[in-house]
Amino acid sequence: MRIGLLSDTHGFLDPAIFNYFAECDEVWHAGDFGPFAILEELERFKPLRGVWGNIDGDKVRAVVPCDLQWECEGLRVYMTHIGNDRSVREEIARYRPGLFICGHSHILKVTRDPERNSIHMNPGAAGHHGWHKERTILRFTVTNRKVSQLEAIQLGPRGSAKAT
Repeated sequence: MRIGLLSDTHGFLDPAIFNYFAECDEVWHAGDFGPFAILEELERFKPLRGVWGNIDGDKVRAVVPCDLQWECEGLRVYMTHIGNDRSVREEIARYRPGLFICGHSHILKVTRDPERNSIHMNPGAAGHHGWHKERTILRFTVTNRKVSQLEAIQLGPRGSAKAT
């Protein structure tokens, strides 16, 4: 299963994302879509799994949950927007995902947690709003409970382009 992962679009969906994710089977969004139109555009493009973020309004929150747990190719996945609070740590300890995904920080991060036998991913921010300097996304493959072919993709500097 080939996955395109993004977060923190904040109302701006870079057209380059559609090229980078063209060969992906699913797109996963770790929250802060911005306007509902961003969610709709991604759903039209590929099967979408997403969670709402702190800036998302009622319309987005009515369609996607606060957090999401599922299995992808035998790998337990847990995704939420804000990954650093006590309830999330408790849920990670209970669910024991092999892949934990969050957004919110606007910091691209992929780390292995050997204590939990897990990978933690944050794709950074794909939108223009925020304090990050570079817009980023991730692309990877999940096969037989393993993550492989991981790529961090830079979309360019955060700028003043208009949101969609």
